[in-house]
Amino acid sequence: MVEVKDQNGPVEKDRLSRLEHDVERLADPAWRRRTEGEHRWPSALCVAVLIGLQLFLPERLSPGSRWTLPGVEAVLILLLLAMNPGRVRGDRPWLRHLSVALIAVTSAGIGVAVTRLVLDIVYGRQPGGAAELLGSGGAIWLSNILVFAVWYWEVDRGGPVARAMGERDRPDLLFPQMGMPRMAHDWEPRFADYLYLAFTNSTAFSPTDTLPLARWMKGLMMLQALLSLLVAALVVAKAVNTLG
Repeated sequence: MVEVKDQNGPVEKDRLSRLEHDVERLADPAWRRRTEGEHRWPSALCVAVLIGLQLFLPERLSPGSRWTLPGVEAVLILLLLAMNPGRVRGDRPWLRHLSVALIAVTSAGIGVAVTRLVLDIVYGRQPGGAAELLGSGGAIWLSNILVFAVWYWEVDRGGPVARAMGERDRPDLLFPQMGMPRMAHDWEPRFADYLYLAFTNSTAFSPTDTLPLARWMKGLMMLQALLSLLVAALVVAKAVNTLG
């Protein structure tokens, strides 16, 4: 062991202490230490696309009138952006409740659309021609991806604020970079990572490179895969039958 001689007294000790602190901080990867909060605009853009997809759906698949649910969602997302336009912050905890309420309302709308579409197909109701059926099914399938991407982003390790504060060091979702900290020392999950996870889960019906560790996260991913499989199988089968 190399002995460090104290030549400058308390000043040198203070410098060594700060150096040790910096070394300890940098030893942890970015996803485990305190970092800047994420920007809200990617999730807000995702919700805006969801609103557009809901307006595209036939009115019979919407709860209430065509504009009711998109109007509520638009008000909530505009309020979130007005109160927190930049990076997500922890000084206003009620904003997280508002954000969760927004995605819960959006999820309820998609759930109603899926249920009504499936009932139309199962009971032989006229859901429109093959083109309309494929368009509605595709919009619902894409909405399923987007809404679960926002869910994963909002709940993984307590949400974006808790992740930025480094409050939880045990992940609910194990991304590949978490297993190779030396190669991805400054890496931490962003919204694009959760969007990719939602996309692969809806196409492969199983996790690909990202593994769910928490049991409730496994249930959430299982629900997304089930909805995606249900919509894809029924809509394609009905469309092929209609074309035939």
